[in-house]
Amino acid sequence: MKKQNKRSVEQPMPVTPGITKAMVREHAFELYSDKLAHDQHLTLEDWVLAEKDLVNSIQADDLPRR
Repeated sequence: MKKQNKRSVEQPMPVTPGITKAMVREHAFELYSDKLAHDQHLTLEDWVLAEKDLVNSIQADDLPRR
């Protein structure tokens, strides 16, 4: 099996309008607290998934309740 090397990267700028780096960072730290507790760094994929999850959460909160 081939081992994949995932490199840690600095937090990229969010691509979603209205979303700030601070919002994504806070959400990522909540999502990946276990990973960060073990002195691991977040990958580009982690940052992108955190932003997508944050946007989905915000959109779900804005939906009208029946």
